[in-house]
Amino acid sequence: MDMNLKIKIYLENGDEKFMGIGVLWLLQSLETEKSLRSAAAKLGISYSKAYGMISNLEKAVGKPVVERKHGGHERSGVTLTSWAKSFIKLYDGFQNRCKELLKEPFEEFRKNLAEI
Repeated sequence: MDMNLKIKIYLENGDEKFMGIGVLWLLQSLETEKSLRSAAAKLGISYSKAYGMISNLEKAVGKPVVERKHGGHERSGVTLTSWAKSFIKLYDGFQNRCKELLKEPFEEFRKNLAEI
Protein backbone atom coordinates (compact mmCIF):
# COMPACT_ATOMS: atom_id res chain seq x y z
CA MET A 1 0.00 0.00 0.00
CA ASP A 2 1.45 3.35 -1.04
CA MET A 3 0.59 6.00 1.53
CA ASN A 4 2.06 9.24 2.74
CA LEU A 5 1.59 11.22 5.89
CA LYS A 6 0.22 14.74 5.54
CA ILE A 7 0.44 16.89 8.62
CA LYS A 8 -1.31 20.20 9.21
CA ILE A 9 0.05 22.20 12.10
CA TYR A 10 -1.58 25.39 13.21
CA LEU A 11 -1.75 27.57 16.28
CA GLU A 12 -4.99 28.62 17.93
CA ASN A 13 -5.96 31.40 20.28
CA GLY A 14 -8.97 29.89 21.98
CA ASP A 15 -10.97 28.38 19.13
CA GLU A 16 -9.60 30.70 16.46
CA LYS A 17 -6.75 29.58 14.21
CA PHE A 18 -4.21 32.31 13.65
CA MET A 19 -1.09 30.59 12.32
CA GLY A 20 -0.58 27.73 9.91
CA ILE A 21 1.15 26.94 6.66
CA GLY A 22 -1.07 29.36 4.70
CA VAL A 23 -0.13 32.28 6.93
CA LEU A 24 3.53 31.23 6.73
CA TRP A 25 3.34 31.22 2.93
CA LEU A 26 1.65 34.62 3.00
CA LEU A 27 4.36 36.09 5.23
CA GLN A 28 7.09 34.62 3.03
CA SER A 29 5.37 36.00 -0.06
CA LEU A 30 5.04 39.42 1.59
CA GLU A 31 8.76 39.43 2.23
CA THR A 32 9.50 39.14 -1.48
CA GLU A 33 6.49 40.90 -3.01
CA LYS A 34 6.39 43.92 -0.64
CA SER A 35 2.66 44.18 -1.37
CA LEU A 36 -0.27 42.46 0.29
CA ARG A 37 -2.26 42.53 -2.95
CA SER A 38 0.61 40.96 -4.95
CA ALA A 39 1.35 38.38 -2.24
CA ALA A 40 -2.33 37.38 -2.12
CA ALA A 41 -2.52 37.09 -5.92
CA LYS A 42 0.65 34.98 -5.96
CA LEU A 43 -1.01 32.56 -3.52
CA GLY A 44 -4.36 32.62 -5.30
CA ILE A 45 -6.29 34.15 -2.41
CA SER A 46 -8.28 37.35 -2.20
CA TYR A 47 -6.82 40.55 -0.81
CA SER A 48 -9.50 40.61 1.90
CA LYS A 49 -8.63 37.06 2.99
CA ALA A 50 -4.92 37.94 3.13
CA TYR A 51 -5.70 41.11 5.08
CA GLY A 52 -7.76 39.09 7.54
CA MET A 53 -4.98 36.53 7.98
CA ILE A 54 -2.47 39.26 8.84
CA SER A 55 -4.95 41.02 11.14
CA ASN A 56 -5.73 37.78 12.99
CA LEU A 57 -2.04 37.04 13.44
CA GLU A 58 -1.30 40.54 14.74
CA LYS A 59 -4.24 40.37 17.13
CA ALA A 60 -3.23 36.93 18.45
CA VAL A 61 0.45 37.73 19.03
CA GLY A 62 -0.12 41.32 20.12
CA LYS A 63 2.60 42.64 17.85
CA PRO A 64 2.68 44.32 14.46
CA VAL A 65 3.69 41.95 11.69
CA VAL A 66 3.83 44.39 8.79
CA GLU A 67 4.78 48.02 8.40
CA ARG A 68 2.53 49.80 5.95
CA LYS A 69 4.01 52.47 3.70
CA HIS A 70 1.96 55.62 3.17
CA GLY A 71 2.89 58.62 1.08
CA GLY A 72 6.24 59.35 -0.50
CA HIS A 73 7.41 58.15 -3.88
CA GLU A 74 6.17 54.59 -3.36
CA ARG A 75 2.73 55.29 -1.93
CA SER A 76 1.83 51.78 -0.99
CA GLY A 77 3.29 48.50 0.04
CA VAL A 78 4.28 46.63 3.15
CA THR A 79 7.41 45.30 4.73
CA LEU A 80 7.67 42.72 7.45
CA THR A 81 8.68 43.89 10.90
CA SER A 82 11.90 42.48 12.33
CA TRP A 83 9.73 40.55 14.80
CA ALA A 84 7.80 38.97 11.90
CA LYS A 85 11.04 37.90 10.18
CA SER A 86 12.20 36.21 13.38
CA PHE A 87 8.77 34.64 13.83
CA ILE A 88 8.84 33.18 10.29
CA LYS A 89 12.15 31.45 10.99
CA LEU A 90 11.01 30.20 14.37
CA TYR A 91 7.64 28.89 13.14
CA ASP A 92 9.10 27.31 10.00
CA GLY A 93 11.73 25.52 12.08
CA PHE A 94 9.08 24.40 14.57
CA GLN A 95 6.72 22.96 11.97
CA ASN A 96 9.56 21.26 10.09
CA ARG A 97 10.80 19.68 13.31
CA CYS A 98 7.30 18.46 14.17
CA LYS A 99 7.01 16.81 10.77
CA GLU A 100 10.45 15.25 11.12
CA LEU A 101 9.59 13.82 14.55
CA LEU A 102 6.56 12.04 13.09
CA LYS A 103 8.47 10.22 10.33
CA GLU A 104 9.65 7.36 12.54
CA PRO A 105 6.25 6.64 14.15
CA PHE A 106 4.65 6.79 10.70
CA GLU A 107 7.14 4.28 9.28
CA GLU A 108 6.45 1.99 12.23
CA PHE A 109 2.72 2.36 11.59
CA ARG A 110 3.18 1.48 7.91
CA LYS A 111 5.25 -1.57 8.82
CA ASN A 112 2.70 -2.76 11.38
CA LEU A 113 -0.15 -2.12 8.95
CA ALA A 114 1.50 -4.34 6.36
CA GLU A 115 1.69 -7.14 8.91
CA ILE A 116 -2.00 -7.23 9.79
